[in-house]
Amino acid sequence: MALDMARSGGPVLRVENLGVRYGALQALADVSWDVGAGEILGIIGPNGAGKSTCYDAVTNLVTREGRVVLGGEDVTDVPPHDLAGRGLRRAFQQNAFFDHLTVLENMIAVIQDEWGTSFGGCIFRPQAERRRAASARDAAAEKLVRMHVPREFHDRYPSEIPYGTQRMLSIALAHGSGAKVLMLDEPAAGLGGDDMAALVELLEELRRDGISVVVIEHHMDLIMSVADHIVVLDQGRMLAHGRPADIQENEAVLDAYLGRDA
Repeated sequence: MALDMARSGGPVLRVENLGVRYGALQALADVSWDVGAGEILGIIGPNGAGKSTCYDAVTNLVTREGRVVLGGEDVTDVPPHDLAGRGLRRAFQQNAFFDHLTVLENMIAVIQDEWGTSFGGCIFRPQAERRRAASARDAAAEKLVRMHVPREFHDRYPSEIPYGTQRMLSIALAHGSGAKVLMLDEPAAGLGGDDMAALVELLEELRRDGISVVVIEHHMDLIMSVADHIVVLDQGRMLAHGRPADIQENEAVLDAYLGRDA
C-alpha cells in the first residue's frame, strides 16, 4: 500500500505537539501527526474541532507551540511564504484566484518561479524570452489539464467557469510549479456527482505522483475511501489516529462524531 511505501522513506511532513491559544481559549493542544510521500492523510472532526487552526499552525500563520519538520528539516520558525517555496502548499476553503486574469494566466502567474522572464531578457534577448513565454503557456496548459481543468476553460475568467472546475483550479494553483506537501481544506465542499468523482481521481493521481496530501473534509464517504490514515480532532485535541477501518470502529469517535449508525 502507499502507506507502507511512504513509511519506508520516512515522513515528508511531521508536526509535533502543536498548540494554539487565543487568550483563555485553547484552540489546539498537543496535536501530532505525519504524512509520507504518496500518502493521503485525512483530518476530520466536528465544526470548531480545530481543523483549520491546525492548518494555520502548520503553515505558521498563527502564534503556536510545537515543532514542524519538512523533509527532515526543522522549519518551525520559517515564515509562511518560505514554506511555500520549500514545497509546503495550502489551498483554502474559499476559492482564491486572480479575477482579472484568465484561467491560463492564473496558472502562468503561479509557476513564475520556474518559467518567469526578466526585464533585461526582454530587452537584450527578446526572441529567447518570447520562446520562454510560449513554453510557460504550454507548461501551464498541461498542468491545468492534468489537474482536471479542461482546455475549453483556459481562456475564460475564473468567474465564468463551472463551480466544480473552479475547485480543481484552486487545487492546481495551490500545487503551482510543484508541491511536496499539498494541504487541502474541504476540497469537496459544494461538489457532487461527476465533480466529486473528478476530485477523487485527482487525489489518487496526486498520490501516484508521490505528493503528500493532507485533507480536511466533512464528506465521510470521500475521506474513508481515499485516505491512508486519518486524524480525528475534537475540541482542539486528538481523539483518534489510525487507518479508516480503525477510525470507523473506534468507540470514542463513534460517540463523539460519527454516530452509532455510521
